[in-house]
Amino acid sequence: MTSTDRASEHVADLVDRLWRAEAAGMLGVLSRRLGDFDLAEEALAEAVTAALKIWPDEGVPASPTGWLVTTAWRKAVDRLRREAVGRDKLARVGAEPPPPPGVDDRLAMIFACCHPDLSEATRVALTLYAACGLTTAEIAAAFLVPVPTMAQRLARAKKQLRQQGIRVELPEDASTRLPAVLAVIYLVFNEGYLSSGRSAQRRELAREGLDLARQLARMLPREPEVAGLTALLELHEARAATRFDSWGRIVLLEHQDRRQWDEALMERAALRLRAAVRQGRPGPYQVQAGIAALHAFAVSYEATHWAEVRSLYDRLRALDPSPVVLLGRAVATRFAIGPAEALAEVDDLRDRLDGYHLWHAARADLLAALDRRAEALAAAERALDLTTNPAERELMSRRIGDLRRPAA
Repeated sequence: MTSTDRASEHVADLVDRLWRAEAAGMLGVLSRRLGDFDLAEEALAEAVTAALKIWPDEGVPASPTGWLVTTAWRKAVDRLRREAVGRDKLARVGAEPPPPPGVDDRLAMIFACCHPDLSEATRVALTLYAACGLTTAEIAAAFLVPVPTMAQRLARAKKQLRQQGIRVELPEDASTRLPAVLAVIYLVFNEGYLSSGRSAQRRELAREGLDLARQLARMLPREPEVAGLTALLELHEARAATRFDSWGRIVLLEHQDRRQWDEALMERAALRLRAAVRQGRPGPYQVQAGIAALHAFAVSYEATHWAEVRSLYDRLRALDPSPVVLLGRAVATRFAIGPAEALAEVDDLRDRLDGYHLWHAARADLLAALDRRAEALAAAERALDLTTNPAERELMSRRIGDLRRPAA
């Protein structure tokens, strides 16, 4: 490999890392100034192409991000000058390049991607592309769709952003949009943690979700729910290495090797959660993180403080009375009180969760604990019918096999 090739490879790697780390900020500062996401994106893409050509020969500038933003701005200005409508816009925005992106620019990009007027699918696609810096090909691979399909999805997302007049700017009251932002980040992480598609997990998506939560926590240190979500994701991530065995099979919480959990990450999450709780503004993510912390710091599954877990689910129910929350409470009831009481709670949710595979799986476990094996088998088979994740299907198939064996 020649020195020129090595320089080009170094620059390509640097630009890739810059894009992933600074995409939201660079697109944010350009979009806010131009009032046009598409123009900002196209100009920045041209700037990246220019960097790949120029930097190997002339060297990487002292401020690579500033260079990219300034170059993108000049290319956008050149385009505006060539168009009558653009010249009018240029007169309003001015010709001087914007400063390098700051916290507000990154935050504005994230809030625009997660605008509540956009559909959930649109929010996720835009967030991964514009706020996380993933390429179209990477997003397509993560969601197991062809690249042209994802390209069309992103194009529609950006068109919707433009047609609905959603500007890349911080809302006057960020709290009104914050729930949508947090929901998208949680969705991105969960899709990576346990996929809804044909892959068991997508670690790159989980990492993107966690990184995005941490970035938001740095930007909004006085928002306890941001800290709560970040702590929740960190607690989940701390045991990620033990969730699947060497065969790719799910290892349930009670069977995971707790010695392999990341204790340093758990401690950081606990500190983050305690600081959030001290602000005195409780929210569902803080409570969920509290539940995760009780599981994380228990010396064993059996020694978990199940009564406290159930009590936290009661608090969560007051904040988020969803049937999935009540299902989690029922699981805690099994260990805090007994399987019969837990089954009664689960059966009360039939009308709302009959199409949810985990409802049937929980019911199968409870029926088996009560030695009602025929009913447990039927529930497990129904859970398998509703399950799409391959690792979950394998786990449910194992449970069905156990239930079909004669009782000892």
